[in-house]
Amino acid sequence: MTERKPKHIAIYGKGGIGKSTTTSNISAALADAGFRVIQIGCDPKSDSTNILRGGDDLPTVLDSLRERGRPSIADVSATGFAGVLCIEAGGPVPGVGCAGRGINAAVDLLHELELFEQFKPDFVLYDVLGDVVCGGFAVPIRNGIADSAYVVTSSDFMAIFAANNLFKAISKYAPSGGARLGGVIANSIQTPYAASLIDDFAARTGTSVVGYVPRSQVVAQSELYGKTVIEAQPRSAQADVYRALARHIAENHESTVPKPLNGPALKAWARDWGDRVFGVEAGIVAPQEAI
Repeated sequence: MTERKPKHIAIYGKGGIGKSTTTSNISAALADAGFRVIQIGCDPKSDSTNILRGGDDLPTVLDSLRERGRPSIADVSATGFAGVLCIEAGGPVPGVGCAGRGINAAVDLLHELELFEQFKPDFVLYDVLGDVVCGGFAVPIRNGIADSAYVVTSSDFMAIFAANNLFKAISKYAPSGGARLGGVIANSIQTPYAASLIDDFAARTGTSVVGYVPRSQVVAQSELYGKTVIEAQPRSAQADVYRALARHIAENHESTVPKPLNGPALKAWARDWGDRVFGVEAGIVAPQEAI
């Protein structure tokens, strides 16, 4: 019987957008459904997997490399909710080196330690900072590490700007074997126009939204206990949203190469939506008229 190849997924997004919360809840939902999951945090803050592990500290791969020379898998990993294997790549000593290059060093070590052969995951999720797509942070999509990438965004312009930059990186590397885009995850949906704004951006860039995650106190409450929503409030509507995202990732969907907007086009699009949002918030037009 042929052994199934693990699916490697990179999840990108602007810092503070809820990327790690989204990734961890997807990991938890996949694991809760019976899949073997590894989550690798690729952010220098090293807090990607916190809510899978009750908020406990976890030695990073780069710190362990500096201190031990060649750490074991046990030195740099911990088992979280539902058996998710949690790993944090870490970053350089503050003020020295490129944080993005740490991803490459961490992934290289994990391959040397034969992590994937030993753990035999169904899914490997990489939680990657997406404010600036430098060469280091682009490693998962550039070097063929990830099969596909998902971009988390909100309706905030800076989050959209970061998403558009990520589209540029994906469109550059996909033709030469890099990861293609699995879709956009619309996070922190709260205002009447948020979903429509993100839908419009996706349509203009040849992409699609695969899920809408509403802003919810359930998330904040769960994180206060160091838990995902899947663990803390499994019967909540918010948990069902994350389960739907996990199902989408688990199924075989076609990936695409996005068509990012150039600078002038993105600014013009933003101005147009700025006018619409102002009209709604000033009470000049009804939300349905603006969208």
